Amino acid sequence: MSNPEITNNGTSFLPDFKSASSIRYRRWRHIQDFLTRYLMAIGGAGVIIAILLIAFYLLYVVAPMFFPATMERVASYAIPGDNDTGTLFYAMEEQREVGLRINNNGQAIFFRTVDGTELSRHEFLEGINTELTTFAHGDSAQGAFAFGLADGRVIAGKHNYRISYPEGTTRLITPVIEYPVEKTPVVLDPQGRSLVNLAVESDGGKTTIAGVTEDNRLLLLNITAEKSFLGDEVEIKRTESEISVTGASISHLLIDKKQREMYVAKEDGIIAYYDITNKDNPVLVQKVNAVPEGVKITAMKFLSGGISVLVGDSSGRIAQWFPVRDDKNNYTLEFIRDFKRNSAPVTSITPEYYRKGFVATDAEGNVGLYHTTAHRVVYHKRLGENSWQQAAIAPRANAVLLQDNSGQLEYWHVENEHPEVSWQSIWGKVWYESRQQPEHIWQSSSALSDFEPKFSLSPLAYGTLKAAFYAMLFSIPLAIFGAMYTAYFMAPRMRSYVKPTIEIMEALPTVILGFLAGLWFAPYVEKHLPGFFLILIFIPLSIIIAAYLWHRLPSSIRNMVPDGWEAALLLPVITFAIWLGAALSVPVEELLFNGNMPLWLTNEMGIPYEQRNSLVVGLAMGFAVIPTIFSISEDALYSVPKHLTTGSLALGATRWQTMVRVVLLTASPGIFSAVMIGLGRAVGETMIVVMATGNTAIMDLNIFQGFRALSANIAVEMPETEVNSTHYRILFLAALVLFMATFLVNTVAEIVRQRLRNKYSSI
Repeated sequence: MSNPEITNNGTSFLPDFKSASSIRYRRWRHIQDFLTRYLMAIGGAGVIIAILLIAFYLLYVVAPMFFPATMERVASYAIPGDNDTGTLFYAMEEQREVGLRINNNGQAIFFRTVDGTELSRHEFLEGINTELTTFAHGDSAQGAFAFGLADGRVIAGKHNYRISYPEGTTRLITPVIEYPVEKTPVVLDPQGRSLVNLAVESDGGKTTIAGVTEDNRLLLLNITAEKSFLGDEVEIKRTESEISVTGASISHLLIDKKQREMYVAKEDGIIAYYDITNKDNPVLVQKVNAVPEGVKITAMKFLSGGISVLVGDSSGRIAQWFPVRDDKNNYTLEFIRDFKRNSAPVTSITPEYYRKGFVATDAEGNVGLYHTTAHRVVYHKRLGENSWQQAAIAPRANAVLLQDNSGQLEYWHVENEHPEVSWQSIWGKVWYESRQQPEHIWQSSSALSDFEPKFSLSPLAYGTLKAAFYAMLFSIPLAIFGAMYTAYFMAPRMRSYVKPTIEIMEALPTVILGFLAGLWFAPYVEKHLPGFFLILIFIPLSIIIAAYLWHRLPSSIRNMVPDGWEAALLLPVITFAIWLGAALSVPVEELLFNGNMPLWLTNEMGIPYEQRNSLVVGLAMGFAVIPTIFSISEDALYSVPKHLTTGSLALGATRWQTMVRVVLLTASPGIFSAVMIGLGRAVGETMIVVMATGNTAIMDLNIFQGFRALSANIAVEMPETEVNSTHYRILFLAALVLFMATFLVNTVAEIVRQRLRNKYSSI
């Protein structure tokens, strides 16, 4: 028997593993294996670290919105000015460096907020031998106030602050007093009765004053200064009226900043709502019982913007009311929400200048920071042993002045950057001002400084899901059935053309698809809407008819087409079906829909139609997602071991039975992965959604209406938002929601995929 290691010519055919070249080769392979193993490990770890860093950065930006508010005492000092006089009003300017105190002697005292040093003083009652009986101030941002006198007259003023830089870099704030009407008192009550209650608003040359006399008469005065077009002459117009008041005495009086509405609260808890647009003929709109029986109204103020009324009562409850328009365009005062943290009577309510928040104090010395839109008590704590009599908040809501009943004034720094954020305001329905009911609304900005931001992410999340739903509804059947045919039924040569062509589609920029969808496809669908639905009917119908006719042909003709090339014959059939549907669009629209199907849907069926809608987006996004799902699914189907298919066919199963019961089940993990990857792309798609949806943040399943997705909203609004503002952080929260949703979907997908793999791996 010959030696197996020696050939016939005597040479060995086994390699020499101990040779120098073999040793060098093994060493190099070892180095390659070592580097590859650790490079792959480093790469995988780097991907995980990068994802974690993204998540942590998103959390870092979002987290400050949920930090609690804080208040820190900066200074405490005696009341500026005469300490033996009562205080009527406090205010601060925007830089919170200068404060204003108005006392019951009719003096306006400006002082430094950090130490109480008096800067200047203004006497309103100088030379007037009449007692001051009441005081009122208007909207905080406009700075109007008024003194009511014992003889029925009124003195109106405004506090303002001029900023200059006399030394180039040092800021100088100069407080000034202005007179919106006249320096001399204005007659409100011709009968000369003492005024016991007052309300004032002044803006744009118009001043409205309402007053209650000691005999419980309600008087309204409007003074308008009109400048002549021909010169500098100013004409003063007065409009006076008296409103009949019956029942209990009036305790509180308010006029809104636009001087169109007036609220009159009585001691029995009834609030009368008046329309004073026509100043010489005020109209009583409604009376409401604002507090329970036995409870008294202790404080009443307008929220920023002059729409909502805040009512504090003796039970410690603060309620928000505002007018709501009904279906007949009539306004009624409605209770919206309330706040209650303790049972002590509310002593003061101080609204913020530009946000929908306010500061409230009670008789037990508690101070609370509230926000109405978020329906949130941001901060509530007892500060000191004494009760607070007066409060003022800085225009930027970053400082508060508090005067206690012992004659001390305290200056507090406030850290409350994001009171608008709560679970309710982000995800729940919120009853916003001037809306008819609680709603999900996204409206992040406005031209008005007292705008109520609407940061509901619900319509954006809904739009994201809606876009993904219609895109997947269109793409999944086409992609998977196409992959099934290409992998198992199509001729190899034809597959070599079809598969690369579809995969090349994936490289098409989505901005191009969005551009075509928004500017060409959407108008085309609107003009040929019946034709579009006819095409959806004609294509499957034409394929069925073509298949039937094909099988009716003689076998000699059918055998002329190689096996697996039958799909090529459908190209002209599908082209003809598309042409026929488009050609019949106009006649069908004229015959059935009066020449305008979108208008018919809106008027006759009650289905609103928008040009850039979910149908357009679904088709465009589906076109973008199809290559991804098709390519991965086709690879999974094509990779099924051949012995499984041949064994099934050998046992008598048809090719279709083999596909459905063997190939499809074996490839199901890969197909599921393809669908999940396609879903992830649809959820995160941006440019198509931006350009083809109309970006209307609404919640409606209607396929003919648009929407706004989370990704599109981030792309549209991020360049315009202020860094570190609530709006900015809310957009990062939207990104975090997308991140978490993608992570959750991928995790669930991986679990399902592994179970499918384990289940069908034994086939």
